[in-house]
Order: sequence, then C-alpha cells, then structure tokens
Amino acid sequence: MSTISRRILLLSSAAALAGATLLGPAEAQDLKITIGYQTVVEPSKVPQADGVYEKATKAAIDWRKFDSGADVIAAVASGSVDIGYVGSSPLAAAASRELPIQTIFVVGLIGPSEALVARNGAGIEKVADLAGKKVAVPFVSTTHYSLLAALKHEGVDPKSVQILNLRPPEIAAAFARGDIDAAYVWDPALGQIKTSGKVVLDSSQVAAWGAPTFDAWIVRTDFADKHPEAVRDFVKVTGAAYAQYLAKPGAWSVSSPEAGKIAKLTGAKLEEVPELLKGYVFPTLDEQASDKFLGGATVKAVAATSAFLKEQGKIDAVLPDYSKYVTSKYASEALASN
Repeated sequence: MSTISRRILLLSSAAALAGATLLGPAEAQDLKITIGYQTVVEPSKVPQADGVYEKATKAAIDWRKFDSGADVIAAVASGSVDIGYVGSSPLAAAASRELPIQTIFVVGLIGPSEALVARNGAGIEKVADLAGKKVAVPFVSTTHYSLLAALKHEGVDPKSVQILNLRPPEIAAAFARGDIDAAYVWDPALGQIKTSGKVVLDSSQVAAWGAPTFDAWIVRTDFADKHPEAVRDFVKVTGAAYAQYLAKPGAWSVSSPEAGKIAKLTGAKLEEVPELLKGYVFPTLDEQASDKFLGGATVKAVAATSAFLKEQGKIDAVLPDYSKYVTSKYASEALASN
C-alpha cells in the first residue's frame, strides 16, 4: 500500500481543555477525554452517537466538531484536544513540525468521498480547463494535496490557477453565489455543490495516478502515555464499528438506524449515506496492526506525503524518520483484548 496525504494545517483557536489525571482504577470514571471529530461519513459515528466510547473508556467525553483537519491539529497542538480526526496531509505537515502526536487508527483510503466539482456554466470539463479559473480548497488538506497532484499529473502549472483557501462551509456558500468556478472538497459541502455542478474527478482517480489519500485518528503522545488503556479501548470500539459495517454493508441502508445516526452527526443527506460509505476503503483491526498500515506502510505514506508537501512549498523540511508518529501498539492491544 502506498497511502498518502487529508485535512489541513491552518492555525485556529480552540477552547481550553478541562483536564483530569487518572489516579487509579477506582477513579477511572473520573477520566475526561476531549475528542475532535469531523463531519466525515464513516462507521465510527454510530458508536459515537450511541455513547459506546464513554462506556468502553469509562470516561466523560467532550466531543467537539471541527470543519477541517487544520483546526483539529491546532487544537491538538494547544493541548485542548486529546484525540483527533485528521487527513493524511495535515497529519504529515504536523509530524514534519514535530508535534507530539501518534497515529493510532487509519480510518480509510479516500475515494469518491472527496471530489473536484465544477460549477455549471464554468466551462470546466477536465483538469486542464482549471487554468485561469477560481478553485477553492482547504489549504494543506487531503483535497488540496489531491488538487495539486492532479494538476501535476495533467501538466497544469498551479500558478495558472487561482487557488483559494476556503473551509468547507465557506466553499458551499461561495459556490452557491457563483464566486468560484470549482472546488475540491468532502461532504457535506461536496453534496451541496454537486446540486449545481458536476464532478470532474474524484480522489480514487488521483489515487490511481499515484497520489492516494487517507484519514486517521491521532492522539497526543502525553495523553497516550498517561492513559494507554483509554486509547486502546477507543481503538477497539472504532475497530468494532468497522467490522460491523464490513460484515454486512448492505444493512446500512437509507432506512437503517445506522444511516440515520450518521446523517444526524455529519449533516450529510440521509439518502446519500450508503453511497458515501462506499467512498472509502475501510481497513479491519487486523489490517490496522499489520505492516499494510500502522505496522509499516503508514509511516512510508506519511513520509511520501511530507516529501510532496515540501516539493510544493507547503512545509519547510522533511524529517529523516516518521516512525515515532505512527504506532500499531493500540491496535495490537485492542486485538489481544478481544
């Protein structure tokens, strides 16, 4: 597997963390965890909605919704978020800055769930047509990475494209007003702009061109060191949700309670949830712990993403080794505790 590059590295403010120290087994229920999630359609939204994470970790969880990986990384860096959901591009940028984080779960390889959409009437039929156009994307996100990779593959000079840095909600609004010609984004903004535009390409095509992207859960290293059991149980619950979906994906239909819970948490259209779930390749917990992902390939993917970001001038330097920013420890322990 050669996974690469999602969701952003812009500095943003984050609320202060109400911290708590785990003093012993008897006080485990006093543990507080702040988790930064995004509105991505994926299986772990179901246990999130059902309170399963709280039961498994015996902790009070403050779930905070973020529009981008940039915001999540900023919050993790400030210490106000313990566990966060990011894309491979902001993950690589954060690791290159040597932030104290570890990748603990690869959410999935991105396919049609992220796409480049051209506004109707903008005169864009292919990537080459983007020259001279206004294209919006959240900077240093997986979609930004995919856009740059697509331009490179098609021989289009990025300087010939007016690339605008907008967050997903801003993209949807700008697209509706006709202020931009195209955008590369994810749901729910993706579903909104599709209503008045057409898909030029998606991230499965960019992956086929040699630039795949993925999403991941990360944890602050100091939190993981203090509360390894909570991190293990977080990974275990997430893996179980994926196993449930993978065992019978057809059961997660529009009329299913799972689809309803995902739509409510993400803001995605209920009728689109089943198809959006198909827009990812979800690894099993066994695969997470193997050299296909956290045990090896993910480290190489983060390094490759970092090299591309450096080439594009998005980060200042590439580290000689990214292994400290990825760990299979918690996936392996989650498997052993099953």
